[in-house]
Amino acid sequence: QVRLDESGGRVVPPGGSLQLSCVASGDIDTIYAMSWFRRRTPGAARELVAAITRRGGSTYYGDSAQGRAFISRDNDKNTVTLQMSNLKPEDTGDYYCAAGRSNFGWIQVNDYDFWGQGTRVTVSS
Repeated sequence: QVRLDESGGRVVPPGGSLQLSCVASGDIDTIYAMSWFRRRTPGAARELVAAITRRGGSTYYGDSAQGRAFISRDNDKNTVTLQMSNLKPEDTGDYYCAAGRSNFGWIQVNDYDFWGQGTRVTVSS
């Protein structure tokens, strides 16, 4: 089992930036990739913001985050960080950290085995 604890969600003005952090604990060595998904409204599908492989550090960004997001990892601290800039009201939502064990895929919701509880980001003036 892997536990994921997110932090950093807050109210941000349009054009602002923020940093979300996710700390993993438990069976860390089983993780292939970690990612950030978001759900903009209750009941909406989760969409990928960014993903990173744990060992190689390869990254993938969702279309909505291209050019505005940066994902990084610190394996010594078992932490994945998402930095987002030039935030827009449509970036508002619940952001979830996820960890997946399979190397067959790492950009779909179904590729991930463990999820955090989510952290709320609100972009509003």
